[in-house]
Amino acid sequence: MTVKTQLNEETVKIVKSTVPVLAEHGEAITKCFYQRMFADYPELRNIFNQTNQRAGRQPKALANAVYAAAQHIDDLSVIMPTVMQISEKHRSLNVKPEHYPIVGEYLLLAIKEVLGDAATDDIIEAWGEAYGVIAEAFIEVEKQKYYDAAVQKGGWNDYREFRIVRKVKESDVITSFYMEPVDGGELSDYKPGQYITIKAEIPGEEHTHLRQYSLSDSPGKGYYRISVKREDEIGGNPAGIVSSFLHNQIETGDVVSISAPAGDFHLNTESENPVVLVSGGVGLTPLMSMLKTSTMKQTGRDIYFIHAARNGSVHAFKEDMREVVLDYPSVKAYTIYEDPSEQDSGYDKTGYIDLEWLQENVPQQADFYYCGPEGFMKAVHHSLKAWGIPEERRNYEFFGPEGSLD
Repeated sequence: MTVKTQLNEETVKIVKSTVPVLAEHGEAITKCFYQRMFADYPELRNIFNQTNQRAGRQPKALANAVYAAAQHIDDLSVIMPTVMQISEKHRSLNVKPEHYPIVGEYLLLAIKEVLGDAATDDIIEAWGEAYGVIAEAFIEVEKQKYYDAAVQKGGWNDYREFRIVRKVKESDVITSFYMEPVDGGELSDYKPGQYITIKAEIPGEEHTHLRQYSLSDSPGKGYYRISVKREDEIGGNPAGIVSSFLHNQIETGDVVSISAPAGDFHLNTESENPVVLVSGGVGLTPLMSMLKTSTMKQTGRDIYFIHAARNGSVHAFKEDMREVVLDYPSVKAYTIYEDPSEQDSGYDKTGYIDLEWLQENVPQQADFYYCGPEGFMKAVHHSLKAWGIPEERRNYEFFGPEGSLD
């Protein structure tokens, strides 16, 4: 998609002049933005993940996006990949065109409040114009995404009710939920690696909570499966609201509302390169979908599945992996335990994934997909860069707001 800047030269000049200021004050601006907007529009808390708000991840992600927009305001095509990625999340969360004027108003108010007299009328006016162009780009992209989600076979917009038909404990901390549509209609297809959004109406909670969970099985089976890690209270960090709700309160027969599958992290089934799937903890969920899909659709494609976990008690899908390896000679699986227990056996390495181990066990001319905790992904990312793996063959996804691995 081509984005027409539609801004005059003076406006572009003013916006670009704010880049150094945004680098210094960006997070303060976005924190102020969310605080003021939620105070006046508390219903928007139903859309935004409040855990990410409290942890500061969402304000930081927005600050990075605003900074990038200012840097490239004279050529917004540079940030279109980011626009496309964010728009996927917006569609899954049912962000609508009417939300954009509210966001624009409070973003300008936050800029003015944080920068004070430095935010001159010219700067506020220029940013108002720039925001209008950026918002238009998002709205147009999302309009197409809503259309595509609704018109495909079995597709829908907004939320659709699904019944939990199976609940399976996969490890001490991960449980799978199998879901079928209450209306008995067809299911839209999805790409291996994509996610759905659960709209959780939790007793005692003032606001709705939306959470995105990767689909952990291959498509075309008449159900959706998500595999959720229970986030317990650790080191002063509160327990996960939605994960605790799903683990402790949702049972077989209960109904949940979900949005249609979304996400731009998915397996390229057109590639004939070997594929290396590298997961840490619950990051294996989208990669399990990739693994199962590839074995069915790309018979003979060499697959290397590397999973890192603290120990065997928290390692999900162990039996699934054994069966896949037995059934498909083209699949090789490796397990790395950081701190194995006395009961653990059959793992391949103690400690962490490192470049030397990767070079000894997987081919360099492969497509790499990795997902897990941010620290884990940074280690894998830096190893692959040091090995010379080009950007187009390095694919990853954050669970939550987009961060940086560099």
